[in-house]
Amino acid sequence: MAALESPQPGTTSAMRHAFGNVLSVLILVLIGVLAFSIRLFSVIKYESVIHEFDPYFNYRVTQFLSKNGIYEFWNWFDDRTWYPLGRVIGGTVYPGLTLTAGTIWWVLNSINIPLSVETVCVFTAPVFSAFASWATYLLTKEVKGSGAGLAAAALLAMVPSYISRSVAGSYDNEAVAIFALIYTFYLYIKTLNTGSLFYATLNAIAYFYMVCSWGGYTFIINLIPMHVLLCIVTGRYSPRLYIAYAPLVVLGTLLAALVPVVGFNAVLTSEHFASFLVFIIIHVVALVYYIKGILSPKMFKVAVTLVVSIGLVVCFLVVAILVALVASSPTGGWSGRSLSLLDPTYASKYIPIIASVSEHQPPTWPSYFMDINVLAFLVPAGIIACFSPLSDASSFVVLYIVMSVYFSGVMVRLMLVLAPAACIMSGIALSQAFDVFTGSIKYQLGGSSNSTDDAEDTSTSNAPKDDASASKTDKGEEIVKERSSKKGKKKEREPADKPSVKSKIKKKALVLPLEASIVALLLLIMLGAFYVIHCVWAAAEAYSAPSIVLTSQSRDGLHVFDDFRESYAWLSHNTDVDDKVASWWDYGYQTTAMANRTVIVDNNTWNNTHIATVGTAMSSPEKAAWEIFNSLDVKYVLVVFGGLIGYPSDDINKFLWMVRIGGGVFPHIKEADYLRDGQYRIDSEATPTMLNCLMYKLSYYRFVETDGKAYDRVRRTEIGKKNFKLTHFEEVFTSHHWMVRIYKLKPARNRIRGRSKKKTSSGSKSSKSAKKNPWV
Repeated sequence: MAALESPQPGTTSAMRHAFGNVLSVLILVLIGVLAFSIRLFSVIKYESVIHEFDPYFNYRVTQFLSKNGIYEFWNWFDDRTWYPLGRVIGGTVYPGLTLTAGTIWWVLNSINIPLSVETVCVFTAPVFSAFASWATYLLTKEVKGSGAGLAAAALLAMVPSYISRSVAGSYDNEAVAIFALIYTFYLYIKTLNTGSLFYATLNAIAYFYMVCSWGGYTFIINLIPMHVLLCIVTGRYSPRLYIAYAPLVVLGTLLAALVPVVGFNAVLTSEHFASFLVFIIIHVVALVYYIKGILSPKMFKVAVTLVVSIGLVVCFLVVAILVALVASSPTGGWSGRSLSLLDPTYASKYIPIIASVSEHQPPTWPSYFMDINVLAFLVPAGIIACFSPLSDASSFVVLYIVMSVYFSGVMVRLMLVLAPAACIMSGIALSQAFDVFTGSIKYQLGGSSNSTDDAEDTSTSNAPKDDASASKTDKGEEIVKERSSKKGKKKEREPADKPSVKSKIKKKALVLPLEASIVALLLLIMLGAFYVIHCVWAAAEAYSAPSIVLTSQSRDGLHVFDDFRESYAWLSHNTDVDDKVASWWDYGYQTTAMANRTVIVDNNTWNNTHIATVGTAMSSPEKAAWEIFNSLDVKYVLVVFGGLIGYPSDDINKFLWMVRIGGGVFPHIKEADYLRDGQYRIDSEATPTMLNCLMYKLSYYRFVETDGKAYDRVRRTEIGKKNFKLTHFEEVFTSHHWMVRIYKLKPARNRIRGRSKKKTSSGSKSSKSAKKNPWV
């Protein structure tokens, strides 16, 4: 009977497994739809428009690529940026995002779906957020199973930290880079679990796509070597670890060097040296394990001594070469952003241009709750779950969360790297908790049947004891038979017996009372509901508004401030094509993309001296500023002012950074001259240097005409200098809400008059001398 009934449970389990797979696919499709749709609030509430500042440059580059082709893109010299220097776009940009969107646009148009380039750019980030959710499922599944993978994917689809960089219209590098980051980690773990060279090759290709997409690829090429070194130190080396790491370093580095913006930096900068050192170490370890397998213990000791000695010599030579390369660089071979991550005070001391960026500041505690919400409380539980049991894959995600927590604490922008790790850990924690609580409820509700089964098991186990006590001869025969077959069946019994014993012990240890399990399950559901509500609110209100179009809610209703596009349209229609526009670097990309005018500096910030020149001009008196701008062939100066409507991100609030950056190159600009007793003031107590600088005059010119008091709603005070006139600049445009003000440089009339007077006087003298000349 047992033989006849055995196929039935197998068939039931197969059907259950197939149904589980179909249900998982359906859930993943719904997660992808959720990840895409939750990022469409910006389009629904506003319109299909590019957000922020950097995305406008990416959009402009994608337009050029779709219009002129890939070869023109690689050789494109942009003369409308960084005048008069210009910029080689193909060699200074990460092309992954542009090539991805350009390819999508080409494929859609080739199958007769005529979407514009702008539409493709707007919806690229939501599409790849769905891909990132699916990649998170694959990664977490390799660590703790499909249940944890589905939970992690659902959490990532809604996490506010990722939504802030992937809403519709946020056409920035992180839109595709986070997917590449997670997928690279998945392929690494997949190779580590399977030892497949096929997945190792795919891992190198995924790493290449990450290098093309974002400069944060250095996080990958440092985190994976750290995990490999951790496995070696803890005695977890295996051939699978070698296959997962060695092809990544060799093939991945070769592919990374093909990206023009990276080039030989893939082997010459300090960010990549850790991977090379671990590459040497893993080869030494692999050679030691190989020798151990083919030599006797005595010969093995001699060979190990020789191999370790040679390995130490090679490592010493490599370290000496690296030290020589590092010593030749003033920054030790590290980039400024990398040094600011290792030393959070470095940027504020030496590179104010990096410290001036708001997303490079350290986050506050409320920002963690805003960006990852309840995941901050689930992450510790997920870390604990990864240690039961600890595997190579679970140790990697633990290392991932530890490093991402540190880097997110240094730079608020890297909260984006923390989000996937937090979702993975929280998904593991939720999956384990649901398994325990639902298992306990199922066990408690089926307690009667389980007790009868236990009784049957105990009766069957006690029956041989009763028979043995009744007949000693039968017992002796059974013992002889067991001893004769014990040696042959020992290896077969141990694997079958030990897991059953462990599983019984584990089930008994994880059984909770029925009431406690139900209450805990309801609390988890409520926690998930609060998380969903917070994520929807963040997507709809906090991160959906494009910075180029501002809104304000008051008693009168919704107010829309479209001053930026109004100003760029004025520049496009009322200035010459070759006119140069000077502004702070924040607005360079938008001016070039939307107004199609040449700018002096933009958001690339590659030339600190050029930015310092603009900062010095803004910090100087009107005449000195006019001379600086005139030497740069500037025709118009654009400033952003929020004092009338209360817009805090205006140029007056950024002005101290202009002073610091300008003073870092031109020593006559000193920050203390703009402060009164260490305080930054624009009222009557402001310093004369502050009241007479160009930024103050261009921002507050005619401001007293608005309300008669010149009250600044951002600084919440009346300005110090109200009635003044401009001598070298003339106002040509002020937007509807005074957010953007554009001034034109006046011609040098005084100099022309002086020269004409000199010419006339010299002409009169020559005429007089001519009259006195007897030879005429």
